Amino acid sequence: MKNILLLLLCFTAQTTIAQIKFEGVVKDSVGKPLELANVIALNKATNTLESYGITNNEGRFRLALKKNTNYAIKVSFIGLATVNDSLTTKEVDITKDFVMKADKSLDAVELTYEMPVTIKGDTIIYNADSFKNGSEKKLGDVLKKLPGIEVTDDGEIEVEGKAVTKVMVEGKEFFDGDSKLATKNIPADAVDKVEVLKNSNEVSQLRGLGNDQDNVMINIKLKEGKKNFWFGEITGGIGPEERYIANPRLFYYSPKYSVNFITDFNNIGSIPFTTRDYFNFSGGFRNAARNTGTNFNVASSDIGFLTLRNNRAKAIDSKFGAANFSYSPKKTWDITGFAIYSGSRTELQENSVNNYIDETTPDEITTTTTRQKSDLGLFKLSSTYKPNSNNQMDYDIFAKVSQQTETQDFFSSLLGNIDERQAQNPYSFNQNFNYYYTLSENHIFALEAQHLLQDEDPFYNARLAQSEQFRFTDVLGLNTSQTFLDIAQDKRVKTNKFDARLDYWYVLNQKSNINITAGTTLSSQQFDSEIFQLLDSGSKLSLFSAQQALENDVNYNFSDTYVGMHYKIKSGKFTFTPGLTAHAYSIKNTQFDSEFKDTFTRFLPDANIRVQFKDSENLNFAYQMQTDFTDVNNLAEGLVFNNYNSIFRGNRTLENALSHNLNLSYFSFNLFNYTNIFAFLNYNKRVDPIRNRSQFLTIPGSGTDPDVLSTNSVSTPFNSNFADETFTANGRFERTFGKIKASVGGTLSLSKFNQEINGIRNVNESFTQAYRTRVSTNFRNAPNIEVGYNLTINNYDQGNNSNRFITNSPFVNVDAYFLKSFIFTADYSYFNYSNEERTINSYNFLKAELSYQKKDSQWEYTVSGTNLLNTKSLNQDNSNSFLTSTSEYFIQPRYVILSVKYNL
Repeated sequence: MKNILLLLLCFTAQTTIAQIKFEGVVKDSVGKPLELANVIALNKATNTLESYGITNNEGRFRLALKKNTNYAIKVSFIGLATVNDSLTTKEVDITKDFVMKADKSLDAVELTYEMPVTIKGDTIIYNADSFKNGSEKKLGDVLKKLPGIEVTDDGEIEVEGKAVTKVMVEGKEFFDGDSKLATKNIPADAVDKVEVLKNSNEVSQLRGLGNDQDNVMINIKLKEGKKNFWFGEITGGIGPEERYIANPRLFYYSPKYSVNFITDFNNIGSIPFTTRDYFNFSGGFRNAARNTGTNFNVASSDIGFLTLRNNRAKAIDSKFGAANFSYSPKKTWDITGFAIYSGSRTELQENSVNNYIDETTPDEITTTTTRQKSDLGLFKLSSTYKPNSNNQMDYDIFAKVSQQTETQDFFSSLLGNIDERQAQNPYSFNQNFNYYYTLSENHIFALEAQHLLQDEDPFYNARLAQSEQFRFTDVLGLNTSQTFLDIAQDKRVKTNKFDARLDYWYVLNQKSNINITAGTTLSSQQFDSEIFQLLDSGSKLSLFSAQQALENDVNYNFSDTYVGMHYKIKSGKFTFTPGLTAHAYSIKNTQFDSEFKDTFTRFLPDANIRVQFKDSENLNFAYQMQTDFTDVNNLAEGLVFNNYNSIFRGNRTLENALSHNLNLSYFSFNLFNYTNIFAFLNYNKRVDPIRNRSQFLTIPGSGTDPDVLSTNSVSTPFNSNFADETFTANGRFERTFGKIKASVGGTLSLSKFNQEINGIRNVNESFTQAYRTRVSTNFRNAPNIEVGYNLTINNYDQGNNSNRFITNSPFVNVDAYFLKSFIFTADYSYFNYSNEERTINSYNFLKAELSYQKKDSQWEYTVSGTNLLNTKSLNQDNSNSFLTSTSEYFIQPRYVILSVKYNL
């Protein structure tokens, strides 16, 4: 690693020495500095673009040029005549200013060059070819090379530190705007321009009325040869041990309609659609109760027990298919939709050491082999109708269905062998209706309504031997005359939720407006569950316990009716948006032939203050008071199995929690010197939070041996008198030096919450530090390299139990395009996982790919390998209310694939 860094620094130094600095100021005819003017230098000998720059707010520019070279200099600015000049460099830096005049023959101007970066108001346009070097395969590879844009390891796009909310292709939604499907699937050679749309709002009538400054969308413009034609690729590959991949991807775009097909079938651990993707696909629904101060989230088990760890499972077989379309019957009407299927068969194996907080509870060593089967389906149909600039109507239908099973062969050093099984077939159905109406330029209305229908039916089964360690026998009233204890649970949760709000904006002038909001949230939930025993004969035994109810039949109704007002005013660099919302709440739950009700009112303030230093630099402060409500899962007072070790009993009298959230963020993007800075601070304090009161069951001692606590616990939620607090700080500094891009960043997260265990209050604190730095190159005619270092430190303090885990991880990525036909990429990362005493495990990963495609050929041949060093396992630590655990996960072995791709 040190040698690679030294080589990179030497190469950078040599490149810098061989260059001179060309700088100056661009002004208009009256001497006013021009911000965002473009200055480019064309090498006259090669007729290629060699350097470019964009002026800052003082009109200054700076370019790096070769010594002793002839250049054509062009300076351009929208609405002004292009300045054409010549320049011959010597051995010293050059300073030269330019004056631009009005363009009297603008229509006759023909641009014979492409600007790498063009800025038009809130839109930044990148010419993709100016940043490509030939090794790019997908859109994500292109975006990583654009200044100010980052692509995370998960494929999510960030612009100037802000998450991109929507991705479009030729102005049409790409799979509901999902950024990962775009970055991982759109071919790089199809990308012509990348348009970054800042301060965006999908409803043009509402643009500028609220705080749109953090909304960022991306639109991909395709090359001319990719429009009105099918394009894409078909890939197939095989390898030893019956490994295979098949990835057809087809795209079609025309002004009237578009069609996209993406498929991915493989058994090499490449997961095209993860659990995170599944939950992120909300169907583009906006919560009608947004920013009102009420936080009522319907819990969803959905695929909660599926714990896919990307390609880090022992074995993964994935099947994925997705289709997306958009159609415009006429200019005022757009129809879009998608259908997604994701199927996976997964095997996981892990060994864990659980260190319990209570000193009398022995540590537990567990070994788990898990087999998961999942079939997921998502469907969306949307319609947007804009008959004129004063009216817009949206309607969406979104459905999620799934079928999942999980079986576990589990061994505990305390409880012995345990067989567990979970299964469910949940579904949800959403409808969304929005109507926006502009009565006049001063009076704007918005009606938004959403309906959710959700049905979940999780089943749980645990089969284990009878032992003194298993203390739920008496609690559940189990029949102990059986060979094994075979315990099962049926559960059903049905949810009907309706949100609606009406907004009115009175626009006072261009700098201020008043927003009045009225709305409601209505929710009805039905919760049913039963714990029973399966006997040796296979028959079902309904259980009865004198201690606790083992069945639930709960009806829960929640309503929130609110009215609020916000006032937005802009004064100089400052924009103030204070607000206040009044809520009338009503909750009622019925169970065990009795009813619990509560009604109250609450006033919730919020405020936003933004300081806009310049177009690309701002400081933002936000405060919001929220009322947090639980859903029916925490209210059902009959016992519910979480797992073989834990039983949960709800609390029907739970009250709401009150939270204070403060956020301070800073963003700066300087195209003059390509510096990107963002910093983020967030503090949350929750008063009367819902926490768990847990009681571990006792194992009686014998003779002189004292009683000890088992690992079996019964937990009940309660409103804690002690507040929960979380603090998060996140930041990144990025700078581009010619062809070198460097960044350094970090995240600090501190959380503090209180639990009650065995009648004793426990304060749990966790402090996570994650630091990262990287340096990468972007040369056109030389191999590119990225080197970096990640450091993660996790501190857990649980009173008598404190732990510290450290992960050091340097990495190197190589990207080379050579002999005009070959592409070689390799990613290497090393991990050293330790605690305060010793190194627990060290492991590394290497994947590499060599591709060959002859110029102008549509065929590409690739040999690729994953986990080439054949690493067997990795480590992870975790902390919860009861324990701290460190686990070893076994992962897939080395796979080598030979594939062939045909490019349409």
